Order: sequence, then structure tokens, then C-alpha cells
Amino acid sequence: MWSLKAARLFQEEERHFDKLSANGTQKKAGEDGFTLVELMVVIVIIGLLATIVAINVIPATDTARVEKAKADVATIEQALEQYRLDNLSYPSQTDGLQALINPPASLAQPQRYRRGGYIKKLPDDPWGRAYNYAVPGRKGAFDISSLGADGQPGGESENADIYSSEL
Repeated sequence: MWSLKAARLFQEEERHFDKLSANGTQKKAGEDGFTLVELMVVIVIIGLLATIVAINVIPATDTARVEKAKADVATIEQALEQYRLDNLSYPSQTDGLQALINPPASLAQPQRYRRGGYIKKLPDDPWGRAYNYAVPGRKGAFDISSLGADGQPGGESENADIYSSEL
């Protein structure tokens, strides 16, 4: 009997404690949750933060693509230099950059061609187009180039052409 009385008293205290808020005042029915205004304020703040992040991140992707193109051009240049060291000349315009992957038919001494090629795979530029190869180049023996984001000759910033002779 004593334990039944104690259990009821304990349950009553527990219900009273549940009705108290964090600062010790009693809650009224329906006060547990957020109001529509509070939710709208939070949504607006999240929207503002997302906008600020997007404004700062989107231009960085354009810069990253230009930098990737420059890195690709440098990698292809190194492969062309290795080709020249082994075969005593750069690939011809007609053999193109494919000569870095497979030995061209016009190769004078095929035994000098490195087994496995000089590059595993020719990368496309960051905008999905093949790099251009020109022999002779504008300022040297060859040029590797990309037409930039717009795919048209000329342009500025991310639309500017990228030439190996200008890096």
C-alpha cells in the first residue's frame, strides 16, 4: 500500500515537472514547438547563407577550369619532350597528339618508341573538347592549345585561349 501511494505521488510530481519550462515557469498547453514566424526567419537566414556561398563558389569553378587546362597543357608538353628525346623529333602535325599514345606509322625508327606510349590517355580540356596541336608553334617548335570556355578563338578571362607557348 505504501509503495502504491509513493508511485502515485511520483507520477504526479513527474507530470508537474514536465509542465515546467527551462526557466522554471509553467508551460501552457500548445506552447511546445516553433511558431510559423520563427520557422520563416530560420528559412530566410538559411537562404541568405546559401546565396552568399553560391556567389563566392561559382566564380571559383571557372578559375579552377582554367588552371586545370594549364596543368593538362604542361603534362602534354612533358610527354612531347619525352617523345622528342626518344625519337629525335616532335610528332608531325598529321600524327598529332595521338602519337603520344600509339606509335605513328610515319615513325622512322619504330624500335625507339617507348613501350606503353608517353601518356596513358589524352585528356580533354575542362570544357569537353580535345586539345589542339600545331607544328610549328607560334613561339616554338609546337603549340598545345585550348579555345577556352566559349570554344571560339580569342576571348577574355575564362573564354581566353590557352597556349603552351604563353604559359
